[in-house]
Amino acid sequence: MTADSSRWLTVPDLVELLGVSPGRIHRLLEDRTLLGVRRDRVLVIPEEFLRDGEPLHELRGTLILLADNGFSDDEAMDWMLSVDEMLGTTPVEALRQGRKAEVRRVAQALA
Repeated sequence: MTADSSRWLTVPDLVELLGVSPGRIHRLLEDRTLLGVRRDRVLVIPEEFLRDGEPLHELRGTLILLADNGFSDDEAMDWMLSVDEMLGTTPVEALRQGRKAEVRRVAQALA
């Protein structure tokens, strides 16, 4: 999966899917529970960042680690959605498979 093949959700999509206010979505983005980027001036979040109607729990620590290591939101998004050689899949898919420690080790090595 690459950033180009992801299904992108807008803030209104997330409001409907998660049953929360737009303000709550923006707080999830601010505290790095979710990551969004602008595509054609619209803030979007990949569907892969959700599981069972809520943000992927394993995502937050990884996003904080990437930000602390100087990754911009766009760079973090590209890394999360691109196949990483060391992981053999995308980092977000590895997180979904329960490989949080491995993903974070690879992210730390990128710093």
